Amino acid sequence: MLIHISTKDGVPIYLQVVNQIKYLVAAGRLTAGEELPPIRGLAEQLLVNPNTIARAYRELEAAGIVEKRRTAGTYVSDQGSPLARRERLKILTDRIDALVAEAMQMNVDLNDVVKLVQQRHAALQITETKE
Repeated sequence: MLIHISTKDGVPIYLQVVNQIKYLVAAGRLTAGEELPPIRGLAEQLLVNPNTIARAYRELEAAGIVEKRRTAGTYVSDQGSPLARRERLKILTDRIDALVAEAMQMNVDLNDVVKLVQQRHAALQITETKE
């Protein structure tokens, strides 16, 4: 499982971990029943306090994305994989909000942003058909 954290974007580290694991589940990169790395192992990998990872895992468990199995680790729950459409749309909404805000700051017209998204979508579809 590949997670990247940034100390520069102002988002708490535990929340970055939560969001990235939600994304991995929504994208199907983490599937139901798959084990997440142990708290200490992930903390060492990300160079953060184990309590930070424990908090992220608690948040994910409260959201029903993962489940803890006593002395056996933390696993993606059956109900969390794939995430409900609502959760996937929320993730995309957050990203779109950031894109639109950045476009507004750069005085880029919304129609130009929409055209760019359509162009990138078309380019990705071409790439997928070649693979």
